[in-house]
Amino acid sequence: MTLTAAGIAGFILSIGMAVDANVLIFERVKEELRDETNSMQGVIEEGFSRAWPSIRDANISSMITAVILYMIGTTLTQGFAVTFGLGVLVSMISAVAISRTFLLALGGENRTQLKDLLFMPGLRTDPAVNDNSK
Repeated sequence: MTLTAAGIAGFILSIGMAVDANVLIFERVKEELRDETNSMQGVIEEGFSRAWPSIRDANISSMITAVILYMIGTTLTQGFAVTFGLGVLVSMISAVAISRTFLLALGGENRTQLKDLLFMPGLRTDPAVNDNSK
């Protein structure tokens, strides 16, 4: 089996899909962090549940596109479709299973500086930091 330019393009595009899924997850978690009444576990669960429909829809439409390209395409197009389809499938599994596991492992009850660094760049909860009157 040879990896062609079309296969490399499919691989790069599937990496982009994986990045997009993780950006969606982190942005949804960041939105949930603004509500300081929720526990960290609750914030992560809610962030994932709000990001999942977008991730699912984007990946399903990409998989349908890969199947159609494989069925009607030439050999190069089929190589792109196979590489892209496998990459999207793996990125969906990794975004949901691996990222979720890591975030839940980090998500203790207390909000620490590490969690603020991961989820809230640019957002400060300390009013002294946001004081623009100086």
